[in-house]
Amino acid sequence: MVGEQATHLYEDAQKMIEKIISRKLLQPKAIFGLFEANTVGEDDIRVSKNGTELVTFRTLRQQLKKKEGTPNLALADFVAPEASGVQDYMGAFCVAIFGAEEIANKYKEEHDDYHAILVQAIADRFAEAFAEYLHHQVRVKHWGYAASEDLSNEELIKEAYKGIRPAPGYPACPDHLEKDSIWELLGVEEHIGVKLTESRAMWPASAVSGYYFANPESKYFGLGKITSEQVKDYAERKGISEEMAEKWLQPNLAE
Repeated sequence: MVGEQATHLYEDAQKMIEKIISRKLLQPKAIFGLFEANTVGEDDIRVSKNGTELVTFRTLRQQLKKKEGTPNLALADFVAPEASGVQDYMGAFCVAIFGAEEIANKYKEEHDDYHAILVQAIADRFAEAFAEYLHHQVRVKHWGYAASEDLSNEELIKEAYKGIRPAPGYPACPDHLEKDSIWELLGVEEHIGVKLTESRAMWPASAVSGYYFANPESKYFGLGKITSEQVKDYAERKGISEEMAEKWLQPNLAE
């Protein structure tokens, strides 16, 4: 029974995808940028252009009990420190799929919740696929640090490539407020029309935004629980109140 339902769902999804593509019902949009960057202090990444500061990304550091010699990570570790004298780089991006809400609303008006949910789910998958495609183009062409990359689909799914694209809200960087700096840096809303709500959700909902790191040692990780001392330090670095920092970092606060 479950197998039959899965088969029907797959077939319906294929029909919907064919309809979307043939009629060009959805519109993909994207923006990205590559910038000079260096870590300042321990956990901040200063992004600049021709030596002029554009934004500073604030990162958080793990406070886990680990084996001796195993460091507690922060995303700032994947960018060369300013004190090293090495000019490093990082990127930022946003991709989105427009049109899904309008199609879904038409289905809802016809009391067809099934196809409304289906088209939104497909748009979400398109957004993730678009983010993967753009990251590949950045690696092999635009940034070109992995120009000779030649990976199979299986290897791509396993993220066997060099570099990462974490996003605010990911386990390594749970503070959604950092999206504000991406929007400021890239002019996301002005250039491609993706907006941030008060809760920092993206509109349209089928959207992905984040950072590009090329460091061969860069990897995804979970921040875990952090202490009130780090929350206070983070609030001071961001120029916000401790109460606001606690609100946005609530799931990661140590008891």
